[in-house]
Amino acid sequence: MHDMLSKDKKDKVIKKYQTHKGDTGSTEVQIAILSTEIDELAGHLKAHHKDHSSRRGLLRKVGQRRRLLRYLQKENAASYEELVKKLKLKQAKQFLKKGETKKIVEEDATEI
Repeated sequence: MHDMLSKDKKDKVIKKYQTHKGDTGSTEVQIAILSTEIDELAGHLKAHHKDHSSRRGLLRKVGQRRRLLRYLQKENAASYEELVKKLKLKQAKQFLKKGETKKIVEEDATEI
């Protein structure tokens, strides 16, 4: 299946979101990986809208991410807030102040 993340891309995501050196499985990293996979799958489904098995996989990943986010919000609200802003998820709107959205978009533009 070509829907999986490449090793390099996954390593970059892990490096960016890890909470400490050698961290590959923290909630933050899991959510970031799922978000990247969701973005890729969404792109795939735009081109192949009849691919229902991939759509099912996408919905499964979205559900998994939602559960992990709910867990993180309960356990570590500060980390949750920061992660949601970094990943630009819909939940971020409640945390962003007026000028902050522009700043985050600019930060991401410099990374790419």
